[in-house]
Amino acid sequence: MQATGVNINLITLFALVLAIGIVVDNAIVIVEAVHAKMEESASLTPYMATQQVLGEMGGAIIAITLVMTAVFVPLVFMTGPVGVFYRQFSITMASSIIISCIVALSLTPVLCAMLLKNPHTHTKKATPISKLIDVFNRWFDKLTGGYTNIIKALVTRRVVTILSLFAFVAGTIGFNHILPTGFIPGEDQGQIYAIIQTPPGSTLEVTNEVARELQTLALDVEGVSSVSSLAGYEILTEGRGSNAGTCLINLKDWANRDQTVQEIIEELEAKTHHLGAVVEYFEPPVVPGYGASSGLSFRLLDKTNTTDYQEFDEINQSFMDELSKRKELKGLFTFYAANYPQYKIEIDNQAAMQKGVSIGKAMENLNILIGSTYEQGFTRFNNFYKVYTQSAPEYRRYPSDLMDYYVKNEEGEMVPYSAFMKLIKTQGPNEITRYNLYTSAAIRAEPAKGYTSAEAIKAVEEVAAATLPKGYDIGWEGLSFDEAKRGSEAIVIFGVVLLFVYIVLASQYESLLLPLAVILSLPSGLIGSFILLDLMGLANDVYAQLGLVMLVGLLGKNAVLIVEYAVQKNQQGLSIAEAAVDAAKQRFRPILMTSFSFVAGLIPLVIATGAGAVGNRTIGASALGGTLCGSVFGIIVIPGLYYLFAKLEEGKSLIKNEDHVPLTETYHYNDEVLSDE
Repeated sequence: MQATGVNINLITLFALVLAIGIVVDNAIVIVEAVHAKMEESASLTPYMATQQVLGEMGGAIIAITLVMTAVFVPLVFMTGPVGVFYRQFSITMASSIIISCIVALSLTPVLCAMLLKNPHTHTKKATPISKLIDVFNRWFDKLTGGYTNIIKALVTRRVVTILSLFAFVAGTIGFNHILPTGFIPGEDQGQIYAIIQTPPGSTLEVTNEVARELQTLALDVEGVSSVSSLAGYEILTEGRGSNAGTCLINLKDWANRDQTVQEIIEELEAKTHHLGAVVEYFEPPVVPGYGASSGLSFRLLDKTNTTDYQEFDEINQSFMDELSKRKELKGLFTFYAANYPQYKIEIDNQAAMQKGVSIGKAMENLNILIGSTYEQGFTRFNNFYKVYTQSAPEYRRYPSDLMDYYVKNEEGEMVPYSAFMKLIKTQGPNEITRYNLYTSAAIRAEPAKGYTSAEAIKAVEEVAAATLPKGYDIGWEGLSFDEAKRGSEAIVIFGVVLLFVYIVLASQYESLLLPLAVILSLPSGLIGSFILLDLMGLANDVYAQLGLVMLVGLLGKNAVLIVEYAVQKNQQGLSIAEAAVDAAKQRFRPILMTSFSFVAGLIPLVIATGAGAVGNRTIGASALGGTLCGSVFGIIVIPGLYYLFAKLEEGKSLIKNEDHVPLTETYHYNDEVLSDE
């Protein structure tokens, strides 16, 4: 991790927790195989049993490692915000798996030879634990016998295997459509942004008074630690003005509060609805640097050539009204409005020409008198002082003061601005923002309770397509921009992962068909992952997809254990059906042990609370549901898949051999028999 510039963060901690369950797999396989060897023969010493196991299992361990590493290698090269997640997760997982392979082929065999005892020659002391282990072993032997009988009955029934496969694939596709999708789930980060918008034209003092009152009310809420307020600026759309304000609400530590951030926001909304201002609450962005807050971030764009700010404001408000009707959205907020009280300066060009006044110089002079200009600096008493030119405060207190200003004309005479300028009261936007050179209005929203960001984005796009007039469009920002353009990215990721796994297995088995027995066993686990995510009310987001990618390697490992052993037994003379049954029987215990050890490592993630709880539960549920379902149903389907594709491979080989068998034909020529090969 250090060599590749990856640090300890939420993503790599996910990977490390998951790695605890995975890296012991190879060691479990070796230890279990050595123990099984010694149980079969009383003459085997631990050293001899370890030697035999390394000869039999070395290839399987390497194959498992290659498959599980191949799953993560293509993800290292992904770009964009999702690539940041996948890259860090993949590097951590792949390096852990490679190290575990090295340990399983070096340290673990040494420890087996040193620590294990042959049960036939070593007398165990009768203890409660040993008795419990004996009971468990007897129960497990009966379970193994029952499992073996099931495999014997089903392994040669190709129709059952194919129908089971179709059922798992159909179930996976069905749940994939039912399960809500998402991008990066919001997390309780212990902070809330309160955005304040007083009516247009409100003074800074009024806005500050509202911010102070909100600060007092927020401090009375249980779970709030401290509140900071700021008037004149709102952090969400970076709106500036006397009617804008922001409160930063810091929450107590997760261990010291019972309420979630959403519950605190609901309580704050109930307490502050009477303040006479628009107050919206948002959480900080999930990924720092991608937007100003969590939720949706987009802009309404005016792509017409003639921009009328009043008309744009009407379209923006109409668009906001339509969005508020959608049940998928809440917390809609925009800072754009064209009803701010303003003064427009109207210049009489003819009068200015008669007075000999240059309009450019007049405006530059007015800018200096009102807004100031830096003239020069000087050093005195070892300090540097800057000199600014500006009218004294008492001469720029009221708008009417502008009419008392003077400007020099071309002849050096002082001409009052009132001689060629008028002030007209009007209304307009407080500030004009651009997005891709188009006039825009920044809009923020949150997915409503029970809806994901993907569903909220779809709702916004549907409203925009149905209600916006010609020449107007929306543009996404921050994480919403990346989520909106994702498309079928997840499908591409899994396609590349499966391709890498297939290439590795094809080179391992020197066959184009046998790897399919491993790959087609995966739907039995994917459906379990989707089912548990749905039961826990979670979405198919980036964290869930990380769990699914890891599931490909884990379930692929189970299939490799069976297929690798079956290939060896078939090469040693057993029929394909006998090899499949024997492999299933011999690998039944290691597969369940490794799978359930991994499940045990996932339990803390599934029941996680506090910081990062949503991500923990999502990635944990995705991996746990898939592992359980894939282990239970996969060990039944995999032998049948191996039998199916091994038979196809055998038939292919027979046809190939028949094409190359030397044929002997006999010809009669002039009563002479000729033999021609």
